[in-house]
Amino acid sequence: MAAQRSREGYFGDASASTPSNKGGAPRIVLGDAYGRPRRGETSLGRLGLDEAAVERGLRGCAGRYADRVVIVTGAARGIGEGCARVFFEAGAAVVLVDRDEKGGAALAAELNGQDWSLDEASGRAKFVKADVSVAAELQAAVAATVATFGRVDCVVNNAGWHPPHKPIDDFSVDDVQDLLQLNFVSAFALCKFALPHLRASKGCIVNMSSLVGHFGQAKACTYAATKGALTAFTKALAIDEAPNGVRVNSVSPGNIWTPLWKAGADADADPAAARAAGDRAQVMGRMGTILEAGRLCLCIAADMTFTTGVDHILSGGAEIGYAMRA
Repeated sequence: MAAQRSREGYFGDASASTPSNKGGAPRIVLGDAYGRPRRGETSLGRLGLDEAAVERGLRGCAGRYADRVVIVTGAARGIGEGCARVFFEAGAAVVLVDRDEKGGAALAAELNGQDWSLDEASGRAKFVKADVSVAAELQAAVAATVATFGRVDCVVNNAGWHPPHKPIDDFSVDDVQDLLQLNFVSAFALCKFALPHLRASKGCIVNMSSLVGHFGQAKACTYAATKGALTAFTKALAIDEAPNGVRVNSVSPGNIWTPLWKAGADADADPAAARAAGDRAQVMGRMGTILEAGRLCLCIAADMTFTTGVDHILSGGAEIGYAMRA
């Protein structure tokens, strides 16, 4: 029974509980409030990407992934939104998976409105509400994709969360298990459910890892661990799926200017200084954009056809050169 229920996010009961789960009642790993964006989350425009910047960010993408079908998780904002916009511009049908119904549906409607050759019912962007921490909802999202578009060519496992920074003493065992469910197990589950369709289409998977999965991060041991697991999983799955014609790669962003990053900066006593510090972390002197992240995912899917098991670092040079450590 427990094995069956684990597929839907079942955590356990008192017989196998940690001290912080003394109640003994089975529970879904992530509650409704878990991993919600920090205060101050903003729209694409508020990130400083005006219409001209978006046009520049999408330039050259048209037609590069036409007539393909892509699933993007966490697609309502941030890097997921960047991926959705880029793949849509490239001619793909894009399934936006997110639990933010308002934001996801609005983005799908906006994208479909840009394609005047289609009516609303036949739009290439489709929103599917799903909490990625619940495996059954991911399975339903794959089924909805196939029912609507008939195939799956690419999966971008982007959904995840970075908890507030704190030392290991302030994380519970349940905290790390919850984050592992959200940041890693969800990607495992979606890969598993989508692979029968990806094998048929000779498609690909892009898992959104993180630079800190390689190099660590202060007061973020749980987050770094989940991303390290995702990178290792990507390489192992690439070996298994190569005979099936499915490529599996990951992307490890550094500082990308997302709504979550902006919210963190806005919460600082000096938001401008916080952003400036983020910009200085890269030798390029700026943070990346969500469209740049999306373009790398498109490149992996559309152009890097002899690339599998590779972690593509998207960092602006944050990891190179000596730095002051103490």
